[in-house]
Amino acid sequence: MRNITGKFCNLDDMTFFTPVTAVNYVKKLSCLIFLIGFFGTVSAKEHQFLVLNYHDIVGAEGAKPPFNAMDVSIDHFEEHLLWLKKNGYLIISIQNILDAAAGKVELPVKGALLTFDDGYQSFYTQIFPLLKKYHYSATVALVGTWMDGNVTANDPGKPLLTWEQVRELVQSGLVEIASHSYDLHKGVLGNPQGNNQAAAVTRIYDDPMLVYETDEEYHLRINAALLKSAEFIFQHAGVRPRVMVWPYGEYNQMAVQAAREAGMPITMRLMDGFNTLADISAVRRLIMVDNPDVKQFAEIITGLRADRSLRVAHLDMDYLYDKDPEQLERNLDVAIQRIKDMHINTVYLQAYADPDGDGNAEALYFPNRHLPVTQDLFNRVAWQLKTVARVKVYAWMPIMAYKGEAPESWYVQEWRDGKAQKSSHIYTRLSPFNPEARQYVAEIYEDLAKYCNFDGILFHDDGILSDYEDVSPPALRFTKEVWGLSDQFEQLHATSAMRMVWAQHKTDLINQFTDELASRVRIYRPDIKTARNFYALPLLKPYSEEWYAQSYQSFLAHYDYVAIEAMPFMEEAEKPLQWLAQLVKAAAKYPEGLKKTVFELQAVNWKTQEKIPMPVFIEQLELLKKTGVKHIGYYPDNIFTDQPRLVDLQQHFSLHARP
Repeated sequence: MRNITGKFCNLDDMTFFTPVTAVNYVKKLSCLIFLIGFFGTVSAKEHQFLVLNYHDIVGAEGAKPPFNAMDVSIDHFEEHLLWLKKNGYLIISIQNILDAAAGKVELPVKGALLTFDDGYQSFYTQIFPLLKKYHYSATVALVGTWMDGNVTANDPGKPLLTWEQVRELVQSGLVEIASHSYDLHKGVLGNPQGNNQAAAVTRIYDDPMLVYETDEEYHLRINAALLKSAEFIFQHAGVRPRVMVWPYGEYNQMAVQAAREAGMPITMRLMDGFNTLADISAVRRLIMVDNPDVKQFAEIITGLRADRSLRVAHLDMDYLYDKDPEQLERNLDVAIQRIKDMHINTVYLQAYADPDGDGNAEALYFPNRHLPVTQDLFNRVAWQLKTVARVKVYAWMPIMAYKGEAPESWYVQEWRDGKAQKSSHIYTRLSPFNPEARQYVAEIYEDLAKYCNFDGILFHDDGILSDYEDVSPPALRFTKEVWGLSDQFEQLHATSAMRMVWAQHKTDLINQFTDELASRVRIYRPDIKTARNFYALPLLKPYSEEWYAQSYQSFLAHYDYVAIEAMPFMEEAEKPLQWLAQLVKAAAKYPEGLKKTVFELQAVNWKTQEKIPMPVFIEQLELLKKTGVKHIGYYPDNIFTDQPRLVDLQQHFSLHARP
């Protein structure tokens, strides 16, 4: 984030996709999903169900450290089954889910589906006997190329089921055979730097031609792959798969539709949480890793790993970027190793270029339709952070502050010197009231999602409108025709009460715009989380919404996380610790305040251009923890000056590993 001064502060006509047809497609897909949900609500009750995901089940001797993180020992697995039974869970089948979706039956109050990925031999030797013992159902997902003997490109290194065993599993009536794709369980070239990424969701980069796979090429490839997978299983097992299990859990809305067309209405991802019948187009699954014992298993099931704290480092790509390719690689290596050594779980990574530090996007770090590309770099850095440092990466993006070649009429206007004119604010913002400007920004977000692999969006702090903005013609027309307010600035600004009404409408409009942007991203990255930067003053003094068009309560309702600028020196607080304590207390008054707020400390005092001394930084950090703050971050992280100091972060900021 910049401060207000601008100084630094595993993954319908159905014509081929263009950005516009993609949106139309999603609307149609939403109708399909709605119909599935409708059928699920035919019964009087809508019960949630869990889906558990395992990979290889090994003997007790094979699960001793060091072991494959995906392996679960047979004794622990049977303890999991016994815990489920003891705690009132009933094991359900794919047929149960389909029957319930058709309104034929009701699911049990506490249903659990067992799924096993990759088709390892252990499913037959270890799991199948237990299924027969307890008369439980399960789903096993097969990778076509592996079953076909072609495992050289992505060798699982373990014995797989034979087709004879698969047919016996089918005949038992206990086992659902699912597709884990034919040849999508692999990486494909995803960027110019040579990173291989999940084949099902990645636009392949053609290195010799220096171009990415087109929408048409991608659409054809995915449809062909899923049709081939379904046919391959039918030919060998005698049944057509009704379930598609996404390799690495990576999928998108186009892939879901391709699976449906291939006869697989149920698809499965990797994401913690319960499911309803409205979710069967992309079912959440709780993956079991690190061989959890029964106590750890119980914690996973009851808590859904939802109580985990965030520790967030905020990285400027502008700090890391260098025109010298060798220096750039050295910078990236240092940054990624530093994040890994912090033992944190989240990075907010700048996806736009802002070389002059005024908070406006002048270029981008990913391919797009509208702005220059400083370098196609964001996907590379995000992928390295995800796979090497093992963190979730949020793309930090402006909402409206884009310095492109858009017409002047698209930008926010303020009332100044008795007339409407282009805003003098340091953030040069496109107007959220202008439909063409909104589409312009939405297409940038679509391109980000299409070409980059990431976990969330951090909306920049440029999403503000003062009590003198926006008075552009589209804004005033909207204000009158949609909100029923005056289209005259003098009347909108006449009283504090009127200014607040106007501000609250603007707050809602910007929130709705970010919802739209997130929905565009979710066409390609359905499971992203959202966070939005929030100034401290509207929380401490809610009446200041009039000046910002920001409301803490509305942010809590719209975003997964509110990233509040807990920066006492930027706010020139006379008593920084007291100010921080007051900020926490104000957030805690809201039911989900501390649950959904990331308190972001500052590592630099932009007023003096000096580092925050580490004793001061640590004192503030410890205060946040003592006052009940759950999620903590800081900005900026400087790899060149070791600020904040890594050894101190390891002691005071790092998270302990949990299963």
